[in-house]
Amino acid sequence: MKILVIEDDASTGAYIAEGLREEGHSVDLIANGADGLVQATIGTYDVMVVDRMLPGLDGMSLVKTLRATKNATPVLFLTSLGGVDDRIEGLQAGGDDYLVKPFVFGELSARIAAIGRRPRTQGDPTSLKAADLEMDLLHRKVTRAGQVIDLLPREFALLEHLMRRKGRVQTRTMLMEAVWDIHYDPLTNVVDTHISRLRGKVDKPFATELIETVRGSGYRIREG
Repeated sequence: MKILVIEDDASTGAYIAEGLREEGHSVDLIANGADGLVQATIGTYDVMVVDRMLPGLDGMSLVKTLRATKNATPVLFLTSLGGVDDRIEGLQAGGDDYLVKPFVFGELSARIAAIGRRPRTQGDPTSLKAADLEMDLLHRKVTRAGQVIDLLPREFALLEHLMRRKGRVQTRTMLMEAVWDIHYDPLTNVVDTHISRLRGKVDKPFATELIETVRGSGYRIREG
């Protein structure tokens, strides 16, 4: 999944981001509410983790603003405000779940997975399709011509990014930043290596290749 973490405590934010990345997720980490709101608006995320007490714009106001603009991305409030009234306020503001600090990472991960699996509102796709290739985003399942394809988390994230932008060229820099959350290093071949592995599962067993190399530019999924 692609996850936005808005947390002003540097050590907590780094701990969450590192743990989620180790699980194969793509993570953007923002340290204040105002920048977090901008990032949530311009980006496409599966889940957001939001602290309530943020500089610039508090977490409650941030989520209320997003909901007012019809942004339905699931939100997990992660905060030290653990009273019953605090939790009620967070959920009424548009939060989907509420976890109180201090927390156990395993529980945080499980809660993120749970709200990420919930059905989305109308207009937010739960599946992606290109020709006979289909991705079920709710159940994290990929099939082609009815045949199940087993993908590792990073392979799934890479394919999802390409499928969401079907027919549009994605450069190596774009893929590195979106899937690995790091700036492109021209000396690494991590993108090419993962594309090759993905092709081995998605394309090679089938008659038609869907993952296309655009020479000198990058990669794209054919429209089908």
